[in-house]
Amino acid sequence: MNNRENDDILIGKIKYTNVWPVFHYFEAKSLSHQVTMVTDVPSALNRRMLSGSLDLSPVSSFAFGYGAEDLVLLPDLSVSSDGPVNSILLFSRKPPEEIRNGVIALTNTSATSNNLLKIIMEKAFEGKPTYWESEPVLDTMMERSDAALLIGDHAIQASWRDHGYIVTDLGEVWKQWTGYGMTFAVWAVQRAFAEAQPGFLSEVLGVFEASKRRSLKDLTPLVDKARDEIGGSAEYWEHYFRNLCYDFSERRRKGLALYFSYAYEMGLLPKKVRMDIWSENTLTRVKE
Repeated sequence: MNNRENDDILIGKIKYTNVWPVFHYFEAKSLSHQVTMVTDVPSALNRRMLSGSLDLSPVSSFAFGYGAEDLVLLPDLSVSSDGPVNSILLFSRKPPEEIRNGVIALTNTSATSNNLLKIIMEKAFEGKPTYWESEPVLDTMMERSDAALLIGDHAIQASWRDHGYIVTDLGEVWKQWTGYGMTFAVWAVQRAFAEAQPGFLSEVLGVFEASKRRSLKDLTPLVDKARDEIGGSAEYWEHYFRNLCYDFSERRRKGLALYFSYAYEMGLLPKKVRMDIWSENTLTRVKE
């Protein structure tokens, strides 16, 4: 762990609804060590995990790939989809394959989705777009672009608007193209922390797992919270949470390994990614 002003263990929390099931019943006060929760957008949590200033956090899958030498994955936790994800959306005036050499505005809130789009546009559609990064405001992004990528709650709210754009779900495109679901976020821990605190890490994992199980058993509290904070119907949010996958099965690992392989081929990642998955006694290495 890094030297810090206090001895609290720092756990990150993504500021989007897609992680709510894993965090809704996660009580930091119930843990045997003092924990401080750090809530932010994925890009900020990614930076902190890569710099070592967070001990444990959900991170964008791409960020894990970038820092895999220093990070270990927690088992059976992810934000994945097995087809449409409903919150990683490309808004465009023409179908994506028709603007494969156009100008695309990328959100500045997540690396995984930006690089997934690059893989799709350049490998699946054989294009070479020009990209620029923007705050996630659809109207501003589209002023100088043929398409705009939004993720998370920004994408959800934009999808409800009557803007006339074609909306393409990247999870759906990835599934149709590769046959695999897509893992957008994983739970990672600093390798040094995992080695130093295996007992506490096991405790934290148990609390995350319990929250996930309880949330998915009865989604009503999450649905009500989403309607209050973001809007939309109960039916929308029930479908949204049911559609997402929060496990990290062998097939999801293979799909993520393929994503990392493409990212490395395209020069988006500097080296091949080794995925080590933590358990209390051993590390499991994912084979591509």
